Amino acid sequence: MDEHMSSSLDFHFPYDIHPASCILFVTTYNRLYTIIMATQDGSEEVIMETEVNPKEVEPLGDEVERETTSNTEAGNATTQDSSISNGDDADDKQETVDLKIIWNKNKYDLKIPVDSTGAKLKERIHSLTGLPPAMQKVMYKGLLSEDKTLREIKITSGAKIMVVGSTINDVLAVNTPKEVIQQEVKAEENKKEPLCRQKQHRKVLDKGKPEDIMPGIKGTKERLPTVPLSGMFNKSGGKVRLTFKLEQDQLWIGTKERTEKVPMGSIKNVLSEPIEGHEDYHMMAFQLGPTEASQYWVYWVPAQFVDAIKDTVLGKWQYF
Repeated sequence: MDEHMSSSLDFHFPYDIHPASCILFVTTYNRLYTIIMATQDGSEEVIMETEVNPKEVEPLGDEVERETTSNTEAGNATTQDSSISNGDDADDKQETVDLKIIWNKNKYDLKIPVDSTGAKLKERIHSLTGLPPAMQKVMYKGLLSEDKTLREIKITSGAKIMVVGSTINDVLAVNTPKEVIQQEVKAEENKKEPLCRQKQHRKVLDKGKPEDIMPGIKGTKERLPTVPLSGMFNKSGGKVRLTFKLEQDQLWIGTKERTEKVPMGSIKNVLSEPIEGHEDYHMMAFQLGPTEASQYWVYWVPAQFVDAIKDTVLGKWQYF
């Protein structure tokens, strides 16, 4: 027995067995051998540990390397995630202006790149108000150009942008569509002789051009001046001035006796015709109702402001 046990300690383990397994096996075998020998010697009490804790074996080199590599990759992934852009970096780097948009008695704050065009501004206004761009009249020192940038128009931070227009639902709710009235008025106009030859207008035009009228320029288009248009005649031959209150969406028609404050939304159409022999001036009518009797006539309107007046009162989206 002793010879067998003694000889059994001399093992030769294969090279492919993990060293930790070899240590555990030898340690356990030695303890069993000690117990057996103690029993044969007549020992009264034999204590055997029920748990064997072999020395911890350090991880092999390739395992340590794999763990280190894994941790490095995880760290790199975290770094990459933290550097991902949210898509706003490009806009943040652009020069912007802070605008105050005023529409339908409501005010909206809008931040927009200064190199945006008037058309882009309309799209942003649409997102704020729900008012389609085609139905917007955007005012800043006159009607805003869609092709020019805000920088070219010299709009700076803090500027107030006036917006006039109605939603599609508002337009459909009108009992008498403006388009129908405008088409009817235009059809009647085509049937008649030139307006400036009609008797009702000749009695005013024959008085001659007012001395204090603003100079007229034929063949050009200009924005509305910052001051009222004055020195013109009305149908009765009295002096009249036109003031465009964009912030209130009103046209003020002033005479010596009184000032009529007309909402621009109530004006159905605007007619105009050059004055024969004085083509640098026009005669103009504001259609305040459905019939000819509702037309308010103004004479000797400088030609360069005619288109600006129509655009301001009716807007480009109108069909006329």
